[in-house]
Amino acid sequence: MIVCHCKVVTDTAIRTAVSEGARSVSAACRATGAGAGCGSCVFLVKSVVCEHMATEQTDMEAESAAS
Repeated sequence: MIVCHCKVVTDTAIRTAVSEGARSVSAACRATGAGAGCGSCVFLVKSVVCEHMATEQTDMEAESAAS
């Protein structure tokens, strides 16, 4: 899904940025270019970042419990 239409940034690109170390909305925007145009996508970027970080946390907890 395209999150930022100005820079044509997808949710996959944002998730990749988070996986590679972007731990804030501004870091994800810097890494992907999202939000650099009109800025109307920032709330959607935040949603994707938060969702992905929560999923990563759940995955880490599941791995710890399995060990």
